[in-house]
Amino acid sequence: MSFVTEHMGLFFLIINTILSFIIVFRERKDTVNTWAWLLVLTFIPVLGFVLYIFFGKGISKERIFDMKIQTKIGMNVEVQQQQRAFHRGLFPKPNTDQVDPRQLIYMLTIFESSLYTTNNDVVLYTDGREKFDALLEDIQQAKYHIHMEYYIYRADALGLEVRAALIAAASRGVKVRLLLDAWGSTQANRHFFAPLIEVGGEVEFFFPLFLPYINPRMNYRNHRKIVVIDGEIGYTGGFNVGDEYLGLVEKFGYWRDNHLRIRGQAVYTLQNRFLMDWNSQQKNEVVYQPDYFPEIESKGKLALQIVSSGPDSEHEQIKMTYLKMINLAKKEILIQTPYYIPDASIHEGLKLALLSGVKVRIQIPNKPDHLLVYWATYSFVAELIEYGAIIETYENGFIHAKTMVIDSGIASVGSANIDVRSFKLDFEVNTIVYDSDFAEQVREAFYQDSMRSELLTQEKYNQRGTWIKFKEGIARLISPLL
Repeated sequence: MSFVTEHMGLFFLIINTILSFIIVFRERKDTVNTWAWLLVLTFIPVLGFVLYIFFGKGISKERIFDMKIQTKIGMNVEVQQQQRAFHRGLFPKPNTDQVDPRQLIYMLTIFESSLYTTNNDVVLYTDGREKFDALLEDIQQAKYHIHMEYYIYRADALGLEVRAALIAAASRGVKVRLLLDAWGSTQANRHFFAPLIEVGGEVEFFFPLFLPYINPRMNYRNHRKIVVIDGEIGYTGGFNVGDEYLGLVEKFGYWRDNHLRIRGQAVYTLQNRFLMDWNSQQKNEVVYQPDYFPEIESKGKLALQIVSSGPDSEHEQIKMTYLKMINLAKKEILIQTPYYIPDASIHEGLKLALLSGVKVRIQIPNKPDHLLVYWATYSFVAELIEYGAIIETYENGFIHAKTMVIDSGIASVGSANIDVRSFKLDFEVNTIVYDSDFAEQVREAFYQDSMRSELLTQEKYNQRGTWIKFKEGIARLISPLL
């Protein structure tokens, strides 16, 4: 028995050593990530091996999800025209006198091929019931198609309500396509959507699980929230489909989030993003049709760009957008995020802003929905207090909004948290609005939340107990893996 045990130990030691060499030399991860995984493999060798297979192994851009071979359906010409216009100095200036956005627009237009549009009408929703009431009404008015993409879809009361609206739309001839993340939407399986499929609706799952909760690609999640109706109306932001997003789950209480309803040419970008994501799953591929990109009559005047990123991205576009916004700020940076686990560039960027006299105010939840993530967030934001940041914990329920506003001139609302997972591992989409009036509206909502928040002071943070300090230390150590 001891002979077998000894050789089993030697076997796992060899496997651990080989895997460690693979991580260091083959995967070529960043240094912090590499050391984090080496620690996991060293201290929990058997479990660490399993964790690495499911959570650490790099995604194969060539074989699993190669976005490079996909074109921007219906948008290539427009983006190329904008790039040429930008180089010729013919770009329209947005209504943001408080801050100069030209460098950010340049970056997103030239290097990220993000369509810049100026005729958008945008409604900000901060309450889940109001957002879904508007969405359900638009679904009822749909004539041609409904494209819907969510990270979480629950088989609860709200899930049934949305499903019923989609069934009614499909029954009257509207083409319904629903794309859900397989990991986030485990409750809403094909059996749940059978009534929708029976009337012609199509339902697909992003990176489907081959066993319940098991998939080697489970670490890469489609965190986007997108709805496009008739190619004219778009929804995007932070709300998923579930009762907790209406504040009906006691554990979280009132759910505070941000979501946008967009009518204007920016909807073309949301449509394009949905179709690319749909086609990436290589089932029922959709090709360009004029109906997907109709002429949109809009009296809106808001200028905006929509930027997406994921593990298939080359430049971590959303992180670069956040970082550029931080660097552009001269007076004030407002951030709402349920998770603040930044990489060094974002964290140091905020410190530099504070040292330069820019006011930084960050709101985080007062309660965890993921324990280690919460304590890592607590640790990182507390570090900014030393540099003069104002940190608030939202006390009226759970704050899930992913928001950044700089100098009351530029606002970002989307699905991406300020954390490594959103920057590197998840498929995300954010909307950048260049408009002083809209930025002020988001800013006012932020300060309304401040009235329902408590200040996290240095004195209060220093009073935390030994157990909390231990949890923070563990969470901070493995934060690159969260």
